[in-house]
Amino acid sequence: MCGIAGRILGAPGTVGKDLVDLMDAQAHRGADSTGFAIYGIPRETGYVLRGMGFSRDKVDSDLSHFTNILRDNGSDFLKDPEILIDSNKHYCFRMEISDPKDLSAWITDADSLANSIEIQSCGRSLEIIKDTGGASAVADKHNVRDMIGTHGLGHARLATESSVLPNASHPFWARPFSDVAIVHNGQITDYFTWKEKLKRKGYRFLTENDSELIAIWVSDQMKSGLSMEQALKKSLTSIDGCFTYMIASTNEIGFAKDRFALKPLVVIDESGNLAAATEEQAVRRIFKGENDVINYDGPSLTGIWGIGNRSLAA
Repeated sequence: MCGIAGRILGAPGTVGKDLVDLMDAQAHRGADSTGFAIYGIPRETGYVLRGMGFSRDKVDSDLSHFTNILRDNGSDFLKDPEILIDSNKHYCFRMEISDPKDLSAWITDADSLANSIEIQSCGRSLEIIKDTGGASAVADKHNVRDMIGTHGLGHARLATESSVLPNASHPFWARPFSDVAIVHNGQITDYFTWKEKLKRKGYRFLTENDSELIAIWVSDQMKSGLSMEQALKKSLTSIDGCFTYMIASTNEIGFAKDRFALKPLVVIDESGNLAAATEEQAVRRIFKGENDVINYDGPSLTGIWGIGNRSLAA
């Protein structure tokens, strides 16, 4: 039932506001949690971290442990962490850090704290914001509408199997690869099989949500030498289930739709200005005129939308 969305601007602008509009239009598809993956202007050095702690009563001790691991890996905060606490038991954070000596090694060490504090995105450009509640509530709490960038993803979740907490919500970061995120509508039926295969290769999963698998699977295929286009096409025959997903990096958004074609995807693309969503009425929130809608209603479809150079491979 979940709703997904993607947005590409022709030039940096209020991508956060547009993604909120896209997800607010689809709030009826899942109000358990809402999430956004927003790609701002890439920084040359350092990373932005977004994430959550599971107990607001343990903020000080959580940050102390996290700081020690950060410094042990040759990194430190570039500014004081921003901690957001409200009536929920969990808390959210945004951090800016200098480059660790080895990004993957540092992420492995930081994930040792995953029972208390969890990194949900790491990027030069990417910031993932996700929390319980609908699009407007999450946007108000995290000032999503004010976020500037070139592109991004959105997700409205109806929790059917795993926890409602933000850590089980979309978008998912493809740990340990920086700046890669996915949103997914559907179900992966061979999730446990693939999860065990990837764990044996050294990858770590922090939730029981099947969608987390997609981000890591695609990134692993690209690490092995496939292009994003090739990885998307391979997923259609390698991953079992009914799904439509979108995956984003700093320079492109790709999508894949399984061979059963059960999960819809519609797009309006006006020469570098693109909106994609599960429902047409959502993309009409962005494009008010009589723009032509592309309805990807067939089976086994993949495509890539470039950021700036506007290439589509289907």
